[in-house]
Amino acid sequence: MRDVMRWKNAALLALAVLAVGCSSNTKKELPPAELSDFEEEVVLQEEWSRSIGEGQGETFNMLVPAVDGERIFAADVEGLVMALDRLTGKVIWKQDLEAPVSGAVGAGYGLVLLGTLKGEVIALDAASGDEKWRSRVTSEVLAAPAVNGDVVLVQTQDDRLIAFDADSGKQRWIFENTPAVLTLRGTGSPVLTNRLAIAGLSSGKVIAVDTQRGLPVWEQRVAIPQGRSELDRVVDIDGGLLLSGGTLYVVSYQGRVAALELESGRVLWQREASSSVGVAQGFGNVYVSLADGSVEGIDERSASALWNNDALARRQLSAPEVFSSYVAFGDLEGYLHLISQVDGRFVGRKRVDSDGLRARPLVVGSWLYAYGNGGKLVALTIK
Repeated sequence: MRDVMRWKNAALLALAVLAVGCSSNTKKELPPAELSDFEEEVVLQEEWSRSIGEGQGETFNMLVPAVDGERIFAADVEGLVMALDRLTGKVIWKQDLEAPVSGAVGAGYGLVLLGTLKGEVIALDAASGDEKWRSRVTSEVLAAPAVNGDVVLVQTQDDRLIAFDADSGKQRWIFENTPAVLTLRGTGSPVLTNRLAIAGLSSGKVIAVDTQRGLPVWEQRVAIPQGRSELDRVVDIDGGLLLSGGTLYVVSYQGRVAALELESGRVLWQREASSSVGVAQGFGNVYVSLADGSVEGIDERSASALWNNDALARRQLSAPEVFSSYVAFGDLEGYLHLISQVDGRFVGRKRVDSDGLRARPLVVGSWLYAYGNGGKLVALTIK
């Protein structure tokens, strides 16, 4: 436990050093870019909105809702979990976990899954909200658990992968990894198929292990730590992994964005990039919210940039998501932006939550769900 706490302190120190480093490199820290006017081509219409308790809370949490069937599940930092009809916003059930939630929400196969700052994994019945089981892990869970119907997979803050029996919550196996010396606070949600459990690590590697026994299948390095200081060598994969067909997409901080072959881990293409929030994919392109506040569209065939929209510098953008013919993402002032997949121009904008919009937008068909930092969950369609 002492080693775990020491590592947690190192993680928090990394954030502090990042902040100091940024401010000391300039006489005055530059403010977020102001929003520029544009000719609106798309109108986002609010279908419904609900308040989900305290939302993300005061600390840097990344709680993301999940849709399973016709229900959307969301949680706040204090442990309030809600199931809503995704088309009407009607509340189906509420549950108070009485625990600080830090990894949410995973949903599927009749389960709603959450992780806590106390190192717990909690499984609720998706139909009723009743607690099915609660199991301990080695450290904080900062991203949503995954489920394939047989096992529940959790990635902990100390880079361990732990699998539990989906029915009972009994631990099946644990896969150990050595975390980096300094790291950003957070992890991405793991990807789980019937055969493979896949995760991005603070070391800049992506690993795949067998779901039944937790044995290694392949390992691929996406980012190589560079520089003299430990701060320069931070290469976390915090934005999660995106699986589309047989291709796995990943981006690291101070490293690369890459496409990997799912079964082998072979690099299909890669390109220099720095992001801690993740990628989206559509129309043969990959879209990345970069650490400097720009958004880039990348052609998968050539791995070259199609366009770069840098009008939102330093606005702390969320991960992007493909929505119809557009790319959607949020910012620190709670605006949801829509840009064209073709050339990256602005086409629409709507303010969702004045406390900010950190969580990745969730898209299901013609509906987009945005969860603001202050707890406002909004369902939007294109008018």
